[in-house]
Order: sequence, then C-alpha cells, then structure tokens
Amino acid sequence: MESAPNADMPGDVLVVEDDPIISLYFEDTILGFGARTVRTAANVARALELIAERAPDFALLDVGLVRGEKTFAIAERLDALKVPFAFVTGYGADIRLPDSLAGKPRLTKPCSSETLEAALRNEL
Repeated sequence: MESAPNADMPGDVLVVEDDPIISLYFEDTILGFGARTVRTAANVARALELIAERAPDFALLDVGLVRGEKTFAIAERLDALKVPFAFVTGYGADIRLPDSLAGKPRLTKPCSSETLEAALRNEL
C-alpha cells in the first residue's frame, strides 16, 4: 500500500507479522506516519522473497510466527544488507535473541504509536 511520503520516515517498510489484525494496524499506522510503502509478510519464506525483490529501508519483525517460526534468518539477512530493523514481541524481555542480534531494538506488543514512530526514525 502507498501513502504520501515523509522525508523523516523510511520510504519502504517491511512488516513481518503473522496476525492479520496486528499487521493491518502496523501498516495503517506506518503509512499514517508518512512511509511511502508498506509490504507485509506472514512467514519467513515470503519475507525473504520480498527482501530479494527489493531491500526495504526498514523492517519490523515479529519474533515468533506461527508453527514456531522465528524471524532470526530475516534479521540476519537485513543485518548483512545494513537495513535497520526492530523486533516486536509479545513476550517482553523474556525472549531470547541470538547473541549477534541481542543489541537490536525491541518493541513490546502492544506498542504505542509513539514508540513505533521512534523505532522507524531509528531513535531507539
């Protein structure tokens, strides 16, 4: 989906979220901030396909997806491409990330629009 661009926001945001309601919330909110496009994926394979087609300017990654899938492979690919991203989790501080990703920004679900906006501006 496309919106009117805002120079302070990443132009193209990838949202990896398996809950369609949460995904739609993120999409609408991020477009409202002025991101040009938001692409969504509900699983690791689709997210990696979207990244291969075009690397995003920023990504928001739900840590745990359905069937026990984790988004760590996506995070490592984005890290290799130097694309900023933040993890989103309903598990709070209890979630264990691989050592190579432990310092990446984390948002706790539900997160406020202010926190989401700060993450997109790389202010976390």
